[in-house]
Amino acid sequence: MSILLMVLGVLAALAGIGCFVFILIDAFQDEVWKGVVCLLCGLYFLFYALFEFEHENKWLIVLGWLFSSSVSIGLFRTAGVNVPD
Repeated sequence: MSILLMVLGVLAALAGIGCFVFILIDAFQDEVWKGVVCLLCGLYFLFYALFEFEHENKWLIVLGWLFSSSVSIGLFRTAGVNVPD
């Protein structure tokens, strides 16, 4: 059972990373300093994703990033993998 949870966690993490990279590429295309600050500060990344990121599927991408990241952490913890707080 824990192997299934780990596989699902990896798939959710990959989806979250994909959405994260998509938003990050947009930040670097907007301004280089915005991309660098997004990499260094998670709160600014959240601000950029919510208020400055412009895409026709913005909310699907932002919610995909937030939801997939949260689900993957929950699945890894349930499977017994040590995930730092």
